[in-house]
Amino acid sequence: MSGKSQVKRNPNKLVSQKSPYLLQHAYNPVNWHPWGEEAFEKAKSEDKPIFLSIGYSTCHWCHVMEKESFEDEQVAALMNEAFVNIKVDREERPDIDSIYMAACQKMTGSGGWPLNIILTPDRRPFYASTYIPKESKFGRLGMMELVPRIKELWISNRDEVEKAANQNVNALKSAERPTGDILEEEILHQAYEQLLGMFDEENGGFGDAPKFPTPHNLMFLLRYWKRTGDGMALLMVERTLGAMRRGGIYDHVGFGFHRYSVDALWCIPHFEKMLYDQAMIAIAFTEAYQATGKKNYEKTCREILVYILRDMTAGEGGFFSGEDADSEGEEGKFYLWTENEMRLILTDEEYNSISGLFNIKENGNFPDGNGKNIFYLSNHGSDFKPTDTGQGFEPLRQKIFSAREKRIHPGKDDKILTDWNGLMIAAFARASHVFDEPEYAKAARSASDFILSKMRNENGRLYHRYRDGETTISGFLDDYAFFIWGLIELYEATFEVRYLKAALEINNDLLKHFWDNEDGGFFITPDDGEEMLVRKKDIYDGAVPSGNSVAMLNLLRLARITGDLQLEKKAQNLGRSFSGIVEQSPAAYTMLMTALDFAFGPSSEVVISGDLQAESTNNMLKVLRKEFIPNKVVIFRPDEESEITDISGFTGNMTGNKDKAVAYVCRNFSCKLPTDDLDEMMRELRNN
Repeated sequence: MSGKSQVKRNPNKLVSQKSPYLLQHAYNPVNWHPWGEEAFEKAKSEDKPIFLSIGYSTCHWCHVMEKESFEDEQVAALMNEAFVNIKVDREERPDIDSIYMAACQKMTGSGGWPLNIILTPDRRPFYASTYIPKESKFGRLGMMELVPRIKELWISNRDEVEKAANQNVNALKSAERPTGDILEEEILHQAYEQLLGMFDEENGGFGDAPKFPTPHNLMFLLRYWKRTGDGMALLMVERTLGAMRRGGIYDHVGFGFHRYSVDALWCIPHFEKMLYDQAMIAIAFTEAYQATGKKNYEKTCREILVYILRDMTAGEGGFFSGEDADSEGEEGKFYLWTENEMRLILTDEEYNSISGLFNIKENGNFPDGNGKNIFYLSNHGSDFKPTDTGQGFEPLRQKIFSAREKRIHPGKDDKILTDWNGLMIAAFARASHVFDEPEYAKAARSASDFILSKMRNENGRLYHRYRDGETTISGFLDDYAFFIWGLIELYEATFEVRYLKAALEINNDLLKHFWDNEDGGFFITPDDGEEMLVRKKDIYDGAVPSGNSVAMLNLLRLARITGDLQLEKKAQNLGRSFSGIVEQSPAAYTMLMTALDFAFGPSSEVVISGDLQAESTNNMLKVLRKEFIPNKVVIFRPDEESEITDISGFTGNMTGNKDKAVAYVCRNFSCKLPTDDLDEMMRELRNN
């Protein structure tokens, strides 16, 4: 909550919630309700429409609308008279957000947050908008005009409301049906050509402003480069990562990436920091390091993970969700510097060094007219090398960081979400074995163990959210898919079979409760979840990859680990179920393209047999992990009896030499002769 006047207000019904976003609105004069039967029954009994407002705690424009409208007594009085008002945290309830965002996009042609939808008491939408100011301005209808209009419409023209609501529900239910075609390898080339057409060759990234990192674009391009040898695919990856790392979208002082850049140059960030961005970007930098061997990619990944371990890791295990763009009521205040502020910290010589390196200006380089500066490297449009900041920057960075730590920090959304934690577990696990860093594996273990022990019910089903001792909300598709991804990565990092077993158990629950038995693919919600207007499926790989795309890759990897071809068949059916949508614009589904790249192959199973403590085994693993060979699974078969042979039956007779580890390289369940020669192992993999 914000504003001194709120202290004297009575709380509304959000005060008992755990969501940081809902609690921010708990002392608004708007009589907010959480989503639930109490609010729906009130709307029915009082014959009022529902004003549904959806946002999230680190959303800048959500804060703006709260301050301008929801904290305003006049607006609140109108809303309380006309509506039953419901607040939803989109990060807690992605199922609700998905339905009403789709409705908004169909009704208005666009979407975003805050998302404001007006519903009938039985939850059918008939009006949609994003940010709404208090007063009408620049063609945008304000709350003071909108609310009376809706009230009059509801009272005087109910037939029109009913007609619009029914049309909107029918539009949601008649979303495009799958065609049943099997996607062919040509779709990968089409996706690449579309990305190439959107690529900003000068500044990196795709399209014009605003620019989002969208790291799964880069992950697909790395695989396309590996598949075809097309140097342009690798150039797109390197130029984009380099420009992002040089730009103001990167926090050069405290590390980590902001959510997006408002300009095409990656210089001016929108200041939220989201857990999912850090996870996916870290994976992209890790893979770029494997593909090129360039230390700048390792350095950046390590810095992202420093930020996560320092600021975003819960003491009990797990990772927090995000940090706000605003502090002290001002967007970016925590991250911006005037020249005078910097001169108070640094000597003249140090300041001159920093100002030249990071484009610091006397009158400011940030476009707000207040003399503020954001750090970005002056030659921000090209590749980044660790030497670009100079060896002398680190002590100066620490001085600036120490000074910044004394400022009032942006708000932290400290809820723990299973899905985003799954992505971060995958990132830490991948980095742990690529960079041979045990601390990262420890962080991944801690988060996984927290979810496995605290965020599953008595039947092993996942919960979505944990905060302040409370675990609640049944898990969604993304929770299952992303956490399974993390568990598979953690198994390959540690070879602890318990994580692989957990991945298979949770995947079984996913198939049992989320699979569409009629048309294939996974629903967002389980078969025993809350009844909604529609039970949606989604494949779009937006800021976060879709659960279906990640689940497809999981199915393929688990099929190769276990030898269970039924899992591979499910993956094929999943691709077919979305083929009609995907074929229209393949570049919008780059995480799915990554799964398809694995499916089209060639892909490999590598079984390492030996003693994990032995030097020969570790040397073999280091060589295997250093190179970018994405379409493989790695299984460790100890010399002694192991549970892994129960899961991967084909490893039963794959034993090593007593004195030396051996590798079995297999393709399509046909294996080469075992070898203890590292060069031979890699030759067999490269030839696949």
